[in-house]
Order: sequence, then C-alpha cells, then structure tokens
Amino acid sequence: MAKQTFLRGTLILIAAGMITRMLGFVNRVVIARFIGEEGVGLYMMAAPTFFLATTLTQFGLPVAISKLVAEASARGDRQKMKHILVMSLTVTGILSLIFTPLFLCFAPIMSETMLTDQRTVYPLLAITPVVPIIAISSVLRGYFQGRQNMNPLAFSQVLEQIVRISLVAVCTTVFLPYGIEYAAAGAMISSVIGELASLIYLFICFKANKTIRIRKQFFKSIANGKETFRQLMSVSLPTTGSRFIGNLSWFFEPIVVAQSLAIAGVATAAATSQYGELTGFAMTVLTLPSFITYSLSTALVPAISEGMEQKKLQVVEYRLEQAMRLCLLSGGISVVILFSFADELMSVMYGSTNAAVFVKVMAPFFLLYYFQGPLQAVLQALNLAGAAMMNSFIGAAVKTGLIFVLATRPSLGIMGAALAIVTGMVLVTLLHAATVSKVLPISIKIKEYALCFAVIFICGYVSRIIKHAVHFSGSEAVNLTGWIAMTAILYIALLLLFRLIKREELIRIPVIGKFVTR
Repeated sequence: MAKQTFLRGTLILIAAGMITRMLGFVNRVVIARFIGEEGVGLYMMAAPTFFLATTLTQFGLPVAISKLVAEASARGDRQKMKHILVMSLTVTGILSLIFTPLFLCFAPIMSETMLTDQRTVYPLLAITPVVPIIAISSVLRGYFQGRQNMNPLAFSQVLEQIVRISLVAVCTTVFLPYGIEYAAAGAMISSVIGELASLIYLFICFKANKTIRIRKQFFKSIANGKETFRQLMSVSLPTTGSRFIGNLSWFFEPIVVAQSLAIAGVATAAATSQYGELTGFAMTVLTLPSFITYSLSTALVPAISEGMEQKKLQVVEYRLEQAMRLCLLSGGISVVILFSFADELMSVMYGSTNAAVFVKVMAPFFLLYYFQGPLQAVLQALNLAGAAMMNSFIGAAVKTGLIFVLATRPSLGIMGAALAIVTGMVLVTLLHAATVSKVLPISIKIKEYALCFAVIFICGYVSRIIKHAVHFSGSEAVNLTGWIAMTAILYIALLLLFRLIKREELIRIPVIGKFVTR
C-alpha cells in the first residue's frame, strides 16, 4: 500500500475537502431553494440527533484505529493490524444492532417532547439506516488513515457528495407535494444513499489491497484480540466521550434555543426559521474552510503517532508547528472573505441576506475555531484524549448555559445563541492549546505570526475598498467571484513576499509547486 508523507497526504485531503465542500454547498443551496428556511430548520433540528447516534455507534474507533494502525505499521506488524480491524468491526457491528432499533423507537418521542416540532419525526426516521453504514465505513477510513494512504478517503468523500447532490433535488421534489417535513426527509434519504456509495467504494479499495484478510480466522482473531481491544478502548472511550459531549451539546442546542426563544416571546415557526438561518445558513458558511483543518487533523494523528512510536520528537514538534502555521494562514483568508463579503455570499448562495449579520459577528472568532481540530488530533495522538474530553465538556457546558442566559433576552434573541456558540468554541480551543503546551512546546515565532496578522488586516482593509471601487459587468455572483479572486491573489502574493509559506511546502503543491518555488 502506497504510504504518503504528512504534507502530501494533507494536500490530497485538502483538495478532496475543497471539492466536497463546494459540492456540499451546492447540496445545501438546492435544499434551501426547494424547501426554504423552515424546511432547512427541520433538517438541521434533526441532524444533531443523527450525529449523536453515529457517534455512539462509532465509539471513537476511527481515531483509535488510525493511531494503533500507524504504530503497528511503523513496526511492520500486520497481525496486529488484523486484530485491530477485527475487533473494531465487531464492536461497531454490535453497537449498530443496538442503537439502530432504539433510534427508530425513540424518534417520535424526541420530535414531540424535545424538539417541540412533531414534523421532525420524518427526517429522523429517514436518516436511521445510515447509522450502520457509517459505522462500518468509519472503520475502513481509520485503517487507510493509519496506513497514511489518503487516496481512498479523498475519493470516497467526493463520491458521497456527488451521489448525494445528484439525488437531493429528485428526492425533495418527489416528497415536497406531501409537505415540507416529507421534503426534509427526502433530503435525508439522499444522504443515506451517498454514504452507502462511499462505503461500497472503500470496501472495493480494501479488497484490492490483499495484505490483510479479515474473514480468515475471524473468530480466532476475536479470541486473541483482548489486548488489542484494551488498547482500542484506551483511546476510543475518551474520544467517544469528547465527541459524545459535543454531539450531546448539539443535540440539546436546538432544544435550549427553542425554549429560550419561547421565553423571549418568539413563536415556534419563527424560532425554527431563525435557528435554520443561524445553523443551516450562517454556520454552514463559517465552517466551510474547516475542510483544511480537518485534513490536517486526519493526517496529524498517524504522523504524530508514528513519530512518537519511533521516538522522533523533533519530527513531532516540527509537524505541530507546521500544522499551526497552516491553520493560521488558511483561517486568515477565510475570515477576511467571510467578514468582508457576508451579505453578497448569503445573497448569492441562499437568495437571502437575513443570516449575514451572524456571519459578520462570528467570523473573527472562527479564526480560533480552525485551530481546534488539529489541536485535538495532537492530544489524541499523545494519549491525552481524556484531557480533550474534559476541555470539550467545559466548553459545551459554558455554551449551553450562555444560550439560555443570552437567548432568553428579547433584545438579543437568536443573536444571543450565536454569541454563546462562539464563546464555547473559543474556550475549547484555548484549553486544547494549553493542554498541548504542557507536553509539547508549541513554537510561536513572534515575527512570523505578527506578519500573518498584518497580512490579514491589510487584506481585510483592501477587500472593503475593492468591493466599493471595482464592479464587473454581470450578475452579483460574477462581482462576488471577482472580488474574492482579487482578495485571494493579494493574500497569496503577500504570503510569498514575506516568505510565510516555506519552500519545502510550496514544492509539494501539484502542478504549480515547482514553478512558484523558482
């Protein structure tokens, strides 16, 4: 199996993530156009429950598999890798058999008593079959990630979005005559089929790699895998706890928001629409750049685990410094574009600027959010998943409490929920950074970071001038594309001018890397 370097694997995942997010945006736009803000609100109110169920089913195993497979691969221990896969598939299979029926049984109760909108039962029921599908595919993704072969992960992500976007218009159109709730369920069905296509592709890739045969002596591997099971649980339990806290917080978020807005005097339908604007529109735009940091996180776990196994501490520290700098550089241009062109982005994508105010308020804080994933990946690779879980718990508790305190005020309303969300997010990132710094030195080169922030502020200022001074002939979308392109070119030029991107990083960029390096 072809093993890739940390930076090459990251670039492959970034390219796939960019395509996936673009397709995902098209998918969200199609959903928004077909079922409107209220339909998106139903869709987004059901989504946290689904992610909570998949988190429980996965049991944090993808991260554990990636870490242990990377360590076993560094030793050349194929038998260990087989035990890891066998035990992981057994655990996820049993959990799928438990949680899928429970999810079906409790969906009507959750929609009626907790989400305060009985119509959410239809998207909840429609998404249920995806739980075992994601459980199995997550094991295969963790294996490929641990072997530091990111190609199957990248292609499976793109395939899933292509299938989903191909079917979402059909599914929503077919069910729309029966009501908005059925159309939201149709959108969920397209997601299920997309995940199934992704699983089939991953399975084909795994079968093509004949180095490990799962079925041969499967039950014997289970009997001999007690130590492997213990090692998996030592990583997966705190990782599950961390994700469970996050998803539980997200699960309660629409409930607390709905109840808080009700106290503030907002009607149920209006509260659903406002929550749809915040989470379905604004948060979707704000989290778009996180595909870069997600790619870094995915590649960091096996890279740091392998480095620690081989006791190459200098390599580990270099990878951490490299990841932090790339987070700042990618997050900087994202914040500039989101803050400067919020109104135009929301208008072009969703045909409404109602959610633009959330984007403008939250965008500066999201610069810290882009560090959160890589920092958590480092903690997991360093066997500090328990500390990451505690940090997540503190952030979730603060966020949930602030939502109730702020959103119940009529003067703030849904904006109070937005402020609470970014507060919890920033707190978790700072706690992660403090925890990592106790084990590994986080190298902060003052001059480099000062130059980075200077470039961000310069581009932010110039982008406002560009928006008012430069106008292209054509639609609003043409103007927006031109403004973003000009801002991005200026940003990249300044990064190259101040040498904030290293030569060894530039040369690894496909096609243009060697040319730019010269």
